Amino acid sequence: MMPILAFDIETVPDVQAVRLLYGLPENVSDEEVAEYAAQQRRAKTGSDFMQHHLHRVVAVSCCLRWGERIHIGTLGSEQDSEASVIAEFFRLVGEYTPRLVSWNGGGFDLPVLHYRSLIHGVAAPRYWDVGNGDFHDSRDFKWDNYLNRYHQRHCDLMDMLSLYQSRAAVPLDDMAKLCGFPGKLGMDGSQVWTAFQAGNLKEIRDYCETDAANTYLVYLRFCLISGALDRESYEAETEKLREYLYGIASEKPHWEEFLEEWS
Repeated sequence: MMPILAFDIETVPDVQAVRLLYGLPENVSDEEVAEYAAQQRRAKTGSDFMQHHLHRVVAVSCCLRWGERIHIGTLGSEQDSEASVIAEFFRLVGEYTPRLVSWNGGGFDLPVLHYRSLIHGVAAPRYWDVGNGDFHDSRDFKWDNYLNRYHQRHCDLMDMLSLYQSRAAVPLDDMAKLCGFPGKLGMDGSQVWTAFQAGNLKEIRDYCETDAANTYLVYLRFCLISGALDRESYEAETEKLREYLYGIASEKPHWEEFLEEWS
């Protein structure tokens, strides 16, 4: 079975980038800078959602399933730089050549990672291969790569299930709960900036991990309805994840809550 890497990212406003692009002085607080950028976006678009390149990545969480193993974690440490965390994500892609699985990854997560890797100069030749790379199987990537919307190396579940129509797109939290999975716990994306300002990066990282787990579980359900897994295999895969989480829950309390909601 091809390795599976279900992932999610969390971001905050890149206040230094906003200062640079809008010419704001250093003595303006981060909170004021972020609010100024939000006001500019509201005036221009009616929404305060900032453009992708102004999102600073503070967490990348992955559920990696390969061989007989499974692992969920947030890349790097709380002290690591944005560049090193992004580099680690693309290193995993280069090492395992997995099927990437996301919810709205094509609309948000991957474009953010593209822009931020460009800013930091993070090389990812395996990820960007579209058939002209130096890998032994690069020719295969002409017909199946991470960048083409309709190829299979990246499965954006929201995109696929909505038939690529934004008006039919729904939240991961809704679908996870309707499928019997825990959904979001503790916070949602709108609360990440406040948590980050308060120094609660661990809480953000834990929340991001549960989103990666929800994404993987919904992907398994998709594999069931699409015929990629039969019922027995589907149940075995979900149970494998449950057993893994029970094994680490004593050290990571957010998984205890996740398992309680799942049961």
